[in-house]
Amino acid sequence: MFEQQPDTIREKVRQLAAAALENSQPSGWFEILYQEAKGDPTQVPWVKLTPHPYFQDWLKSYPPQPEGKLGLILGCGLGDDAEALAAKGFQVTAFDISPTAIAWCRERFPESGVNYLVADLFNLPREWEQKFDFVLECRNIQSLPLSVRSQIITEIAKAVAPEGTLLVITRLRDREPEGDSPPWALSNIELAQFQELGFQEIGRDVFYNNEPNSVKEVRIEYLRIGT
Repeated sequence: MFEQQPDTIREKVRQLAAAALENSQPSGWFEILYQEAKGDPTQVPWVKLTPHPYFQDWLKSYPPQPEGKLGLILGCGLGDDAEALAAKGFQVTAFDISPTAIAWCRERFPESGVNYLVADLFNLPREWEQKFDFVLECRNIQSLPLSVRSQIITEIAKAVAPEGTLLVITRLRDREPEGDSPPWALSNIELAQFQELGFQEIGRDVFYNNEPNSVKEVRIEYLRIGT
């Protein structure tokens, strides 16, 4: 997220995120950014018009799914991860808090079987609780301040069905986060909350991107155990 972006876009994100925090709406800036992009994907820092490479790589070894398996993409952006998961045979629901982003998805993939919806990660529909066999959390948490991490992790955990898979792709930090704008990397202490909520970590891959200071990123596969 935000890798190698022009300084003008980074500064815009910083200003929008700061204003949203001042208004106690930590995710309120996403719709503004999508609106002001005016259909230009280069104005949205995380948009690459292709599935995230760490997710795409993981899917290569993931077997096709039988009909009826349900998948959920959190904060789906412009839909590339959702389409990749649907290609594996899942019935996919994908949501974003931005109505503009969801309209953009539907325009890009007019024949798609993905159910694109507007929803709020802070308040997921109750009917989604323990519903999905697979859930992807790809760099949403890191775009939100530390003060809401516990709440967001709890909401994400609720959506995963018993024996379901949760895949988390995020920056990882070893010390206190720096900077006054996203992304804010997660810590292992924060990630441990998933285990407290009934998940078992069954796989972890570590990556270093090409940014200055070699930012550490992780892809973690969790299994929801019990009921």
